Amino acid sequence: MSSSFGLLLSVLIGLVLVASAANFKQDIDVTWGNGRGKILENGQLLTLTLDRFSGSGFQSKNEYLFGKIDMNMKLVPGNSAGTVTTYYLRSQGSTWDEIDFEFLGNLSGEPYTVHTNVYCGGKGDREQQFHLWFDPTKDFHTYSLLWNPRRIIFSIDGTPIREFKNLESFGVPFPKRQPMRVYSSLWNADDWATRGGLIKTDWSKAPFTASYRNYKADACVWSAGKSSCSSSSGSPSSWLLQELDIGSQQRLRWVQKNYMIYNYCTDTNRFPQGLPKECTVR
Repeated sequence: MSSSFGLLLSVLIGLVLVASAANFKQDIDVTWGNGRGKILENGQLLTLTLDRFSGSGFQSKNEYLFGKIDMNMKLVPGNSAGTVTTYYLRSQGSTWDEIDFEFLGNLSGEPYTVHTNVYCGGKGDREQQFHLWFDPTKDFHTYSLLWNPRRIIFSIDGTPIREFKNLESFGVPFPKRQPMRVYSSLWNADDWATRGGLIKTDWSKAPFTASYRNYKADACVWSAGKSSCSSSSGSPSSWLLQELDIGSQQRLRWVQKNYMIYNYCTDTNRFPQGLPKECTVR
């Protein structure tokens, strides 16, 4: 363990623990959409809606510096081509950090495209895309972002689909200095989202609705320049130290072999001067 990581870990583990909440009324602000985003069932359910006039979105009340964020989501059913549902972490400012899930809508009967990206200092270009092994519109599924000082892990129903490691020692930027909020939105992106914009949104199918429940943030809350860690398990160390065990690595390889449809680390046409450093470090 490096000395800098050990110091950071000891500081975070030594912080006061607070109970992790899971109520949209307490934890979330609907920030745009003019009533198209709704908190229902006494805070247990949230819906975002898109029509031809506007989409909608929300953000977490808290900012976090590291954590494990879980959200149950049920995506827009039927012909959702042109729509994009997002779920991501993002910091403020012109040199922001960001960790993205984006769900690109489809023609009825075709698979959603799950788009992932990692930004550091305002620079992204680290896209990986997947199809899913289930229909994400029929029921709720858990989409998770784990972010600790050593890695970022994207997971669906506990199955990892992507890992982005901290490779700062090789000159690869890693988001670890800027606190981030949780955001989600449902909006129209038919200029690019479905087959590069070839398929437009069918507004006769509107309104489009995505649903959310069981928001859970086991995370270090950032407030007034300080951080405090919360965890439903009583200790943040499980996610601060979490890495992929052998079984998780096998599931990750299974997803990437069978369901990955784009990986920037194999796109030599896009990077004629050589692939990004993180693509070649093992």
